[in-house]
Amino acid sequence: MDGMTATASRRVLLAAPRGYCAGVDRAVIAVEKALEQYGAPIYVRHEIVHNKYVVQTLEKKGAIFVEQTAEVPEGSIVMFSAHGVAPTVHAEAAERKLATIDATCPLVTKVHKEAVRYAKEDYDILLIGHEGHEEVIGTSGEAPDHITLVDGPDDVANVEVRDESKVVWLSQTTLSVDETMETVGALKNKFPNLLSPPSDDICYATQNRQVAVKKLAEDAELVIVVGSKNSSNSIRMVEVALDAGAPAAHLVDFADEIDEAWLEGVTTVGLTSGASVPDVLVDGVLEWLAQRGYGDVETVKTADESITFSLPKELRRDLRAEAAELSGE
Repeated sequence: MDGMTATASRRVLLAAPRGYCAGVDRAVIAVEKALEQYGAPIYVRHEIVHNKYVVQTLEKKGAIFVEQTAEVPEGSIVMFSAHGVAPTVHAEAAERKLATIDATCPLVTKVHKEAVRYAKEDYDILLIGHEGHEEVIGTSGEAPDHITLVDGPDDVANVEVRDESKVVWLSQTTLSVDETMETVGALKNKFPNLLSPPSDDICYATQNRQVAVKKLAEDAELVIVVGSKNSSNSIRMVEVALDAGAPAAHLVDFADEIDEAWLEGVTTVGLTSGASVPDVLVDGVLEWLAQRGYGDVETVKTADESITFSLPKELRRDLRAEAAELSGE
C-alpha cells in the first residue's frame, strides 16, 4: 500500500449479477423451511450448496450433513442437495425407509431428463464436466451404460463411441462457458455428427456471472471472487477473470482471508461472488476494503435476473408422519 499516492482514487467495481442463483436460493430456503416445519434434525446428503458459511449456518439451526445415505437413521427425513443425485440414491433412501425432499436445482434436473431420453434412444452421451463433482456423479447415474465423462478439451483424444452417427453432448451446469465450448469444438472435430442438446446446459446464472467477471477484468487490477474452494462455479470465475486480462484474481470465503499485499499499487478492485454465496459475505469484503481506502463502490451491471423456482413439492406434505409410517412406527 505504501506505493499508492495519497491522491490516487481507490474504487471497487461490484458485479451485478452475483451471488445466489435461483437454484441455490430454493435449496437453502428448503432446508430452513424443513427445519421450521418438521423440527431438527433434518439430514442433508452432501453439502446443500458448496459454501462453507451457508453449511455452518444451517448446521447451527439443526441440519446434519452426511456423505452417504447409510448414515441417516431409518425413519428420518433426508434432503438431496442442489447438485442432484443418481437414481441409486433414491433407491437407497427407499430401502432405509427415509422420507425424502429433493432440492435438486431444476436446471440440473433438466440435464438428468435429457440423459435419460438420449439413453432410451441409444445414443452415446458425452458428458462434459469434472470427475468427482457431485453433479457429474448424479447425471452419470441416470444412464451409466451410455455416458462417457469428458473432462476438458485435453480428454477428447481418449473418447471412443460405438456409433459416430449417434453421439450427443451434455454438460455440467457450473462450468466455464468458454471451456465448455472449446471442448464441444474439439468433440465436433472428432465426431462431425455430434448432436447438441436442445438447449444450452450451462445455467443462466453461471453464464451471467462469468460475463460480469469479464467486464470487471477490463478495468480492475485485482479481482476478488467470494466463494468456497469446493465451488466449481466460483473457481471458474477466478479463471475467467485471469483469462479476460485481470492482472490478479483470488478466491476467498471471508474478508479476513484477503492478503493486504494483494492491494499493493491497486486502485481498482473488482468484486463478485459465486452462485452459492449469500450477500452478507460480500458486504463483509466491502467493509474490509472501505477500511483500507476503497470506499467508492460502483456497480457494474451486465444482466437482469428475475428467475425463481418453487420450493420442492415434498415440503407441502407431512413428512414426519410419512417417515414414521415407512419405518412401521
